[in-house]
Amino acid sequence: MDIINIKTSSRCEMVDITSLVEKIVRESGADNGVCVIYSPHTTAAVTINERADPDVASDMTRHLSDLIPQLKSFAHCEGNSDAHLKTSLIGASEIVIIENSRLALGTWQGIFLCEFDGPRNRKIYVSVQKSS
Repeated sequence: MDIINIKTSSRCEMVDITSLVEKIVRESGADNGVCVIYSPHTTAAVTINERADPDVASDMTRHLSDLIPQLKSFAHCEGNSDAHLKTSLIGASEIVIIENSRLALGTWQGIFLCEFDGPRNRKIYVSVQKSS
């Protein structure tokens, strides 16, 4: 298992970590298998989406904030209840197939850390499981 350390720079953002995950897969020597990408945080998620157009990431964070605003009326009193809800909606992990030593992502797909309560120092666990 490997760990990717990321320092986020704003409260809500999507950080493209695709190249960092690809490097781990290459260095693992796995020809085929699966790669698990996992966030151990309750206010940061992992997702796969389009990486060719940065407007997709900004649209996602903006509209998630419209859907789930940072309100003071939540029972959880730390001021980040919206981040907990967004993280649960997006999810803590992704699994990507490895084929011929590469992530089997679609042409426009990338892997993102979704920060919902930053800026913070985050870690992402990456586990490569080789097929026999």
